[in-house]
Amino acid sequence: MAGANRIHWPRRGSLQFWPRVRARKQVPRVRTWAKVKDTKLVGFIGFKAGMTHVLFRDNRSTSHTKGMEVFTPVTIIECPPVKILGFRAYVKTPYGLKLSYDSSSKKFSSVPATADQVTVVAQTSPQLTRMGKKHMDTIELGVGGANPLETAKGMVGKDVKVSEVLKDGQWLDVHAVTVGKGFQGTVKRFGVKIRHHKSEKTKRGIGTLGPWIPSNVSWRVPQPGKMGYHTRTEYNKLLMKIGSKPEDINAKGGITHYGLIRNEYILVKGSVPGHVKREVVVTTAVRPVKKEFVPEITRVSVTSKQ
Repeated sequence: MAGANRIHWPRRGSLQFWPRVRARKQVPRVRTWAKVKDTKLVGFIGFKAGMTHVLFRDNRSTSHTKGMEVFTPVTIIECPPVKILGFRAYVKTPYGLKLSYDSSSKKFSSVPATADQVTVVAQTSPQLTRMGKKHMDTIELGVGGANPLETAKGMVGKDVKVSEVLKDGQWLDVHAVTVGKGFQGTVKRFGVKIRHHKSEKTKRGIGTLGPWIPSNVSWRVPQPGKMGYHTRTEYNKLLMKIGSKPEDINAKGGITHYGLIRNEYILVKGSVPGHVKREVVVTTAVRPVKKEFVPEITRVSVTSKQ
């Protein structure tokens, strides 16, 4: 059919993320760090505890809800201190970044004078939480400032708190591994339209895999397979509050499926990817599009454990 009578069928399944593969590690890998002038870490790692909601007074001058009390859901991320084990330096090459120094390796004899990117190797402290995890993970965190090499050297062997890295009202990028959903069909995995009840063979499948000639199936064709457990990044999430008093957020009996919070925590507006008790890496936003503002939180909802 041509012209105005042509029927348009939208494509089923987004090609935005490719390849559609499962994460190799539960701790997400951050590939881009924001360039900041402050002499501190550019990101932090914590454990997703759950969600609640807060009421805050909107103090933005151009907002439609200026001066009003606004309800919003938030995600609780517990952030025990991380221990800095070492640091690494990278230089830019035509093929990307190349490791030029690693403080934990004997291959490098001296620290370079300059580096295009400097990261520290941080170790988590799950033993300080009540979620029952014992394995300590390691991750690279970016370093900001005019002289990141000297900053990284001074951090080795020290414990860093989240309050030393982030601040209220800051825009963050959240990196995490999403919830795994197992083997799923085309309807749930790609959003394929369910066929008529008199269709041949199946209702919850696609009509054709492709032509006879050439006799191969394109990778763009929606097919069943494993779904979820992907490394994903959500940009520009508002950091509502950094809390230092666990009693302000703990419910009676602890947070459902997580337990009691014992360390500093952050409240991030909205939801974040990942399962409860999973590692979440929050970093300074690489492309912030809004001005920072510190919301005036008037009430935090605390729900008892069921």
